[in-house]
Amino acid sequence: MRNIVLFLSLTVFAVTGFAASPKMKAPFEKKGKLKSVNSIDQAVRRYHRKFNIKSAAPCSDEVFVRRVYLDVIGTLPTPTEVVKFLRNREKDKREKLIDHLLERPEFADYWSLKWCDLLRVKAEFPINMWPNAVQAYHRWIHDSIRTNRPYDEFARMLLTSSGSNFRVPAVNFYRGVQDRKPAGLAQAAALTFMGARFEKWPEDRRKGMEAFFSRVAYKKTVEWKEEIVHLAPPSPSAVRTMFPDGSPAMIAPNEDPRQLFADWLIRPGNPWFTKNIVNRVWFWLVGRGVVHAPDDIREDNPPANPDLLKALEKELVKAKYDLKELYRLILNSSTYQQSPVPRDDDPRTESLFGHYIVRRLPAEVLIDALCNITGSSVKYMSAIPEPFTFIPEERRTIALSDGSITSPFLEMFGRPARDTGLESERNDRPTGAQRLHLLNSTDIQGRIERSPRLGKLLLGRRKEPGEKIRQVYLLILSREPTEVEVAAIMKYFASGIAGAKQAADDVVWALINSKEFLYRH
Repeated sequence: MRNIVLFLSLTVFAVTGFAASPKMKAPFEKKGKLKSVNSIDQAVRRYHRKFNIKSAAPCSDEVFVRRVYLDVIGTLPTPTEVVKFLRNREKDKREKLIDHLLERPEFADYWSLKWCDLLRVKAEFPINMWPNAVQAYHRWIHDSIRTNRPYDEFARMLLTSSGSNFRVPAVNFYRGVQDRKPAGLAQAAALTFMGARFEKWPEDRRKGMEAFFSRVAYKKTVEWKEEIVHLAPPSPSAVRTMFPDGSPAMIAPNEDPRQLFADWLIRPGNPWFTKNIVNRVWFWLVGRGVVHAPDDIREDNPPANPDLLKALEKELVKAKYDLKELYRLILNSSTYQQSPVPRDDDPRTESLFGHYIVRRLPAEVLIDALCNITGSSVKYMSAIPEPFTFIPEERRTIALSDGSITSPFLEMFGRPARDTGLESERNDRPTGAQRLHLLNSTDIQGRIERSPRLGKLLLGRRKEPGEKIRQVYLLILSREPTEVEVAAIMKYFASGIAGAKQAADDVVWALINSKEFLYRH
């Protein structure tokens, strides 16, 4: 199942060689120059002019439809959806597709996955949240995203809730940490809501932050693994402390210090709160934070484009912390809709967003895509801890709630362990082991060879050979093949190097091993 690479190696899109040939750009770019359509583009273009950076061309419709499906719902478009979009001649079809995807059920599934990574939703060691709490917490996160709960309200509920971890799911914020002492809770709050590394702060700032979490306490109940998060008795007198920005604070004896911290945190003028979430969302959608790394905001790590960060902050405050409005703004920008092919070899091009940043599909998205293409599934289960956890086969991997439920594939392809809440826990960088698995795995080969869906597409008698190839390309790469690609595949089939079934399997194998399939571009 390897010979077809000789024919396709020059025709399948290679992410690392964008500028190799003008002909290679044709399926991935469209003619014309980028136009600034909103405040994001204006801020980006100003810095391009300042540093003489050449912006990439607009991406083609084929690239856009695949990109936006993967970035918004973590799911490949179906061939029917691709064709429908490509044949649509409406000028605002991209805008309408974005609106449609933001309302799809998979949107809440995919973005819950991101928040569960950040909030360390994991039943087993070292977080030890336990299955019942994981399920309740995941449902609450999922419902918050599905109903578009404003982000400031979402953050306040996580920071200030008390009660049973089974019945008040938001209290699991205080259980989803390894260190439940004030310092550990302060560290988690700073990382999650401020994008800051608490451990790097001066001691006085750390002590000041810890005071707001000094009364968080836990107690068991008679129900297995249920725990009540509550406030410990207050001190007899007021407590003087300080907010992370250095301003003084006074905690009254009967006051919940978490409420005081939340009031300070979520106001629009806070120097961290809005900046942190817009920077994270930009990183999630575009591939690089304006402040990089996206969860390391500090004075000596300035944003690559301060104007862009300010524009994003202003837009989110204007939208009253409606994150969907922020997604919509970014996705509709010409900056997001750039080609992945850079027009400039200046090393600052990527950090100043001169082209779409190419990156490998996340582990969960990749295995779901392979299952969808081959018509197969993956069994997930966890026998430890009690109760036994079984996941129905039809459930997508992006919808898994528990970070403890995993597989060798997910671990090999960089799924985060959910131990720290750091973005760097997820590793989407390619490795030799990943390449060998995709090239030689009996599991991948078996999925292809046993797939009734692929067999019907490539070996059915009702369609012409060219149409069969077209359908496979739409299924795997979300675009139609070029004439050169069709000719190469037809030549391979006619060569007799392999039988019809083997040749068909080889085509699929070659395409799923291509960088065009494995990467978001």
